[in-house]
Amino acid sequence: MDMPTKKQEKAYETLSPFEVKNVLIEMASKHARAVSSVMLNAGRGNPNWIATEPREAFFTLGRFAITESRRVWDEGILAGLPEKEGMGSRLAGWLDVNSMMPGADCLKRSFQYGVNILGFDADEWAYELCDGILGCHYPTPDRIMPCCESAVREYIIKELEQGGAQDQDFDLFATEGATAAMVYIFRSLLNNGLLKPGDTIALGTPIFTPYIEIPNLPWYSFKTVQVYADGTELVGGEPRHSWQYSDRELEKLADRQVKVFFIVNPSNPGSVEISPETAQKIKNIVTAKNPQLMIVTDDVYSSFADDYRSLFDTIPYNTICSYSFSKYFGCTGWRLGVIGIHRKNVFDDMIAAMPAAQRIKTAKLYAELAVDPEKIKFIDRMVADSRDIALNHTAGLSVPQQVQMALFAIHSLIDKTNAYNRLTKDIIRRRCKDFWNNLKWPLPLSPHSTAYYQLLDISLWAKEKYGEDFAEWLMKNFEPIDILFRLAENPNVVLLPGEGFDAPDWSVRVSLANLPDHAYREIGRDLVTILDEYYSQYKKA
Repeated sequence: MDMPTKKQEKAYETLSPFEVKNVLIEMASKHARAVSSVMLNAGRGNPNWIATEPREAFFTLGRFAITESRRVWDEGILAGLPEKEGMGSRLAGWLDVNSMMPGADCLKRSFQYGVNILGFDADEWAYELCDGILGCHYPTPDRIMPCCESAVREYIIKELEQGGAQDQDFDLFATEGATAAMVYIFRSLLNNGLLKPGDTIALGTPIFTPYIEIPNLPWYSFKTVQVYADGTELVGGEPRHSWQYSDRELEKLADRQVKVFFIVNPSNPGSVEISPETAQKIKNIVTAKNPQLMIVTDDVYSSFADDYRSLFDTIPYNTICSYSFSKYFGCTGWRLGVIGIHRKNVFDDMIAAMPAAQRIKTAKLYAELAVDPEKIKFIDRMVADSRDIALNHTAGLSVPQQVQMALFAIHSLIDKTNAYNRLTKDIIRRRCKDFWNNLKWPLPLSPHSTAYYQLLDISLWAKEKYGEDFAEWLMKNFEPIDILFRLAENPNVVLLPGEGFDAPDWSVRVSLANLPDHAYREIGRDLVTILDEYYSQYKKA
C-alpha cells in the first residue's frame, strides 16, 4: 500500500495498535521486496531466544514415556497406557542408562527436585510427568495437576515474592497464556456478581491494549477510570517520563465506586515496575479507604526486573495474579500461563457476604457441579466459567502443556546461579543501550526499568533536539501515526503506536526482544533520519 492521506491516518488511529501493526507490516514487506532489503518488525513482544534445557528435558521425557507405554502393551504402531507402580525407580534407572541424552541431566535434576525438595511421591511424580506428556487423560484436577501446581507455586514464590512471601498459601489455575487468564478473570467477575455492567473499574495506564478494549464490550460496558503513570524524572537535566504513579493518581483508588484495579507490572508498554514505595501507598489506600478493592496484577514481565515483588505479595488478600511463561522462556506458541489467588481472599468473602437471594442466584449457575454450589471457591468457578460451566468436566490446560510449564518452573528453581535470568537481562539491556546510543538521546536511568520495551515520546524528543517551536509545528501539521507509516515505507521498520496503549499520542513502542542486536542500532539511526526529515520540512516551511 502507498503512504496514507492525513484523513486515512486519522482513521487508522482509531484501530487497536495490533491491527495497525498488520497494515504497517504489509506496507514494510512490500517495500522490502521492492528494494531487496529486510523488514525489521519491532512491533511484537515475543523474544528471539528460547530456554533450551527444559525443552530438551521435555523431549527426553517423551522418549521415556513411550518406553513405558510399550512396556505395558506393544503392537508396534499401538501401545498401552503406562502404569504408575514402580515408575519412579524405572525413570531414575532409565535416566542413568541414558545419561548422555540431551536433556537427561535436566530431567533427572527436575525429577529429584520434585522428590527431595517438594516432597513428591516418586511414583506419583513420575506418573504425572509420563501420563501428562503423552496426553492420555483430561487434566485432573481440571484446575491444574497437583505436582505441576506445587512446582509452579514454588516458582511463583521465587519470581513474584522473592522467596519470602508473607502468605504462600495460594491456588493456581493453569491457563492458555495470560491472554486466556484475562478473559477468564473478566468473565468470572461478571458471572459471580463481583462486577456488574456499568460498574467502575480502574486501569493503570499506559497499559496493554486489551485491558482498555475489553471493558467497552457491550456485555461488560464498564466505566473506566485511568490511574495514569504521570511521574517524571530528570535525564540530562530535562524532564522525562518515569512511568510511576503520582499520589494524586493513586488517590483515585480510594473511591469505593472503583471496584477493581487492573495493572500490568512491570508495565506494558512502559516496561517499568512500580516502586516499593508506590506498592506500599496502594496497600495503605486499600487498607484505610477501599478495603474491598479487587486488584488484578499482570506480572508477565516480572522476570526481567531486579528484586521484583508483586502486589500479589504486598496485598495478598485483595489480589489476583496473572503470569505467563511466554516472554521469559521464549515460548509464546506454547500458551502457558497461570492465575493465582490466595486461599483467604476478598473474592470468596465478597461472594459469601452477598444478600441471600443474590448468593443463591449466583450459585445456581454451578448447581450441577456440587451438592452445595455456594461452597465452590471463586478460582474453581473461574475454571467452570472457562468452559461455560456445562463443559466443566473437560476444562483445563492440556496436560502436555502443564508438564512443559512445570519443567520450565523447576529449571528456574534449580538454577541457583540465575545464569539463565542473567543472560536474558543482559540481552535486553545491551539492546537498550545500543538503541539509545544511536538515537543520540540520553538513556533513561530508572532503577525500576526492565527495558523489555522502549516507549519513545517523539514530542519530547523533538522538543529537546530541535526546540519547542519545531515540536509544536510537527504536532500541528502531522498525525502522530505519520512517523510509523514513514518508517514502514522506508526503511521497512515496524513499530507500534503508543496512543493505543493510552500512552502519549506522539509515542511509539519499540520491542527490544524479538530482533537481532544490530537491528536496534539501525532502528535508532532510522528514527533520527526521519526526525531530521521532519526538521528539514519545518525549515522550508
